[in-house]
Amino acid sequence: LRVQNKKLYLAAFAAVLGPLSFGFVLGYSSPVIPELRKIDDPKLRLDGSQASWFGSVVTLGAAAGGILGGYIVDKVGRKLSLMLCSVPFVFGYIVIISAQNVWMLYFGRLSTGLATGITSLVAPVYISEVSHPKVRGMLGSCVQLMVVTGILGAYVAGITLKWRWLAVLCSFPPCIMLLFMSFMPETPRFLLNQSKRSEAIAALCFLRGPHADHAWECGQIEASVQEEGLNLSEFKNPSIYRPLLIGVALMFFQQATGINAVMFYAETIFEDANFKDSRMASVVVGSIQVCFTALAAIIIDKTGRKVLLYVSGVIMALSTALFGLYFKIILPDGNNSSNPDVWFTLNSASPGAESSISWLAVVSLGLFVAGFALGWGPVPWLVISEIFPLKAKGISSGACVLTNWIMAFLITKEFNDFIGFLTSYGTFWLFSAFCCLSVIFTAFYVPETKGQTLEQIETYFRRP
Repeated sequence: LRVQNKKLYLAAFAAVLGPLSFGFVLGYSSPVIPELRKIDDPKLRLDGSQASWFGSVVTLGAAAGGILGGYIVDKVGRKLSLMLCSVPFVFGYIVIISAQNVWMLYFGRLSTGLATGITSLVAPVYISEVSHPKVRGMLGSCVQLMVVTGILGAYVAGITLKWRWLAVLCSFPPCIMLLFMSFMPETPRFLLNQSKRSEAIAALCFLRGPHADHAWECGQIEASVQEEGLNLSEFKNPSIYRPLLIGVALMFFQQATGINAVMFYAETIFEDANFKDSRMASVVVGSIQVCFTALAAIIIDKTGRKVLLYVSGVIMALSTALFGLYFKIILPDGNNSSNPDVWFTLNSASPGAESSISWLAVVSLGLFVAGFALGWGPVPWLVISEIFPLKAKGISSGACVLTNWIMAFLITKEFNDFIGFLTSYGTFWLFSAFCCLSVIFTAFYVPETKGQTLEQIETYFRRP
């Protein structure tokens, strides 16, 4: 049985241009916010609060995109959903390029955020359904790899390009995705669910090559496909609600580990460690993410999903605990809760204290980013694309994506309040506790899906 076929990789590449596009969306704000805070035009100049909204409004758009994506992925299919994503991507960048005031900037970011939410749901589903079990982990991990590649691309391009030209550059990946996806097939599982057997056979011929046993694989998929729609009463069924609860919890823990908070601190920490060029520091962080996400993609089909979640959770628990220790040492007791602003608390640190142990902050940051990229970055997205039964895939994936982006918004917007309430070191020790809980949750509730077909995974959840 020949299952390896170059066209499968071509289809996966076309799909991951979507995650590359939303990586550029996420990375866009980092080089642009400092520029817009100093711009001469008062209608476009961002103050502190506006800069915060410019960065975080994307997550609100993405949360809405998660809801919309859960609906359209089952109605119009995986392929067309990905192609439609390019419209709000490009439209959002056109609004930003032509922006005359801050509200146009917000609206453009909201539009690209909407596309981001849809893409973050649809791309993993498409890749998991076209892939063979032996390479599904690697190809699924490429979703997160392309996200961090997009973020790094925006960081690097932002060093030389002004904000309008950077928006022009960011609009290219979704256009290329639209072009490539127009030549790719719909997923066989979706086609069989629509009773289009001949089209499903043709799709399998494209994806597996002409010599694979297409009829046998079609029969395997058909045996698990249930054509009837999903009723709310069916969520009482363990085969529906168990994977849904696991998926939602994975997305909760991915954000509760503090990734957005740590990235929020990154620029300040590098400056205190005498890395004066904060943009280059961002490139360093982005490069670490890309390298370790690539490593995860290479080894995930050998090690399995759970092993990477264990290793990742332990590394992040250790690094966030070290972060807390760093702030406990450098901040005098009286200043920890007097002002929740990050820069204020660091500037009020004991003179010379931060420079003598700045290596601790830099090591903690590097460890955390590497740990997240190795497991809790790519694996939750891969697992939620694998564990849902076909008829519940749209609504269940939508609930998971909504959870992820709402948590991302809350962590981003409320981080300073956490510092004011718990102190800086208390906040990071809380994140460390969540990292420990994520390891325990993985041990007891997350199934190992390595090497299994999507039909075998469905059968696992049907067991009492």
